[in-house]
Amino acid sequence: MRVLIDENIPVITAQALRDLEYDVLDIRGTSDQGMTDKSLWDLTQGQRRLLITTDKGFAQRRDELHHGILIIRLRQPNRHRIHQRIMQAMEQFEPEEWPEMLVVVRDTVQSVWRVSGA
Repeated sequence: MRVLIDENIPVITAQALRDLEYDVLDIRGTSDQGMTDKSLWDLTQGQRRLLITTDKGFAQRRDELHHGILIIRLRQPNRHRIHQRIMQAMEQFEPEEWPEMLVVVRDTVQSVWRVSGA
């Protein structure tokens, strides 16, 4: 499975996903770090990757065709809690379930949307 993690996702998460044999693109420390949301979206979709981010703005794209969006929205986020919630969500869904699915993970609840007609 191909994944792009936004720069706000912990490094330990990138490594844990690689350990699970995911193809992980981490833009942190590259020339792509700090790119606009539109450019990030275009990169993610152009490379057919699941986007993992804490940026709630990507929820607006839930009705577009995409390769999956996982948004972490915690009240008091820290690296450990973000990592833990991402790994729980990744274990919950099979790779083939992610296309056209948006998952928003909060402290105690999780919301799931699918593109209409997908």
